[in-house]
Amino acid sequence: MASQSVTALRTYAGEQGDERIARRREQLMDAALEVLGSDDGGALTVRGVCREAKLTARYFYESFDSADDLVAAAYDRVVDEISGAASDAFGRGTDIRSRARGAVEAIVRVIDDDRRKGRLMFSPKLLSTTLATRRMAATRSLAALTVQTTAGTHHEPTEADVAAAYYRVGGLGNLLSAWLDDRVQLPRDELIDACTGLLLGE
Repeated sequence: MASQSVTALRTYAGEQGDERIARRREQLMDAALEVLGSDDGGALTVRGVCREAKLTARYFYESFDSADDLVAAAYDRVVDEISGAASDAFGRGTDIRSRARGAVEAIVRVIDDDRRKGRLMFSPKLLSTTLATRRMAATRSLAALTVQTTAGTHHEPTEADVAAAYYRVGGLGNLLSAWLDDRVQLPRDELIDACTGLLLGE
C-alpha cells in the first residue's frame, strides 16, 4: 500500500484527510468489484478502474502501488465478509449438520445478494497470479473449517480427513461457480442442501 502521512492532511468540506483517503480507497475497491465481478468482467487496469471509480490515477496511488494490490484488497474484502458471516452462522449451530448448513447458507446469501462477489471468489474466467494466490489461501481456511466440522470424534484430524476436506471444498467452489453462471439451476434452498451434503460427504 502506498505510504502517505495523513496527519498533515487538511479538513475539506467537513471531512478529515484520512477519511477522504479511506473513502477513495473504498471507491476503488467498489470499482474493482464491478470490473472483475460483472457478467463480462475481465482484466483490471489502473486506467480502467480509475475511470469506473471516477477518480484520477493520483488518487489510485495514494492507496495502492499497483493494480494487483487493488485486486488483492478487493478480494480480501469479500473474503472477510463471507468468512465473518459463515463463522457467525457456524457458531450458532447446535450439531454438525446445523453448523455446516448455517455456514453454507451464509456464504450463499452473500454471493447471491451480490453475484459480483461470487464471481470474484469462484469464477474460472478470472485468472491472475494474485487471485490464484488469494483463492489458495481461502481454500485452506475453508478446508480447515470443514475438517473441524466433519472430523467427528477423532482427537486429531487424519491426513485422510484433510484430503477429503480439500476434495469437498473444491467441489463446493465448482458448484457455486456453476450456479452463479446458471450452468446449475437449483432454487437457493436446494443449492444450500446440496452444498451441505457435499461438505459432510453425505
